[in-house]
Amino acid sequence: MKRRALIASTIAATGIMMTDTTDAAAQGTADKENTLYFDLKDGRVTIELRPDLAPKHVERIKTLVRQGFYDGTPFHRVMEGFMAQGGDPTGTGTGGSQLPDLQAEFSPTAKARFIRGVCGMARTASPNTANSQFFIMFAPAPSLDAQYTIWGRVVSGMESVDKIKRGQGGGGMVPQPADKLIKAQIAADAA
Repeated sequence: MKRRALIASTIAATGIMMTDTTDAAAQGTADKENTLYFDLKDGRVTIELRPDLAPKHVERIKTLVRQGFYDGTPFHRVMEGFMAQGGDPTGTGTGGSQLPDLQAEFSPTAKARFIRGVCGMARTASPNTANSQFFIMFAPAPSLDAQYTIWGRVVSGMESVDKIKRGQGGGGMVPQPADKLIKAQIAADAA
């Protein structure tokens, strides 16, 4: 019991989040319906979807993936030491899908935090405007905790995310040609 308390306090102090799904992720992510593949120029990224945190956002991601919406979309905003943002077919940061915006599904910090590899949903200043744009964290960003929706986390292939072309200036807009999400698919649908 003392060991669990020590581990829990270490986790709390470092901001590392552990979940019951860690073992499943290490074994190749057993739940294929909640496993997402992003094929990038430098390799495949495997993402564990988190319907336990954001069921409506996970459902939106799955719907758009199955429609082929994300295939060929650019990573239009990429900031060193922060995140890579994609999911906008226009590549401007202002585009989205034809589906209605989603209500926020923010997680309390005791349950999930924005650390390296976490996938969140982009939005405007209004919390209920997430649509199709997403981001993958390069590093922890406590300022985003409980302010943006977490819908997944990278369980393998983060080295491919690290190689996405970086943007310029304070906004991180990527000059053309931007790196693209070549293909997105749910593991259950993979041939």
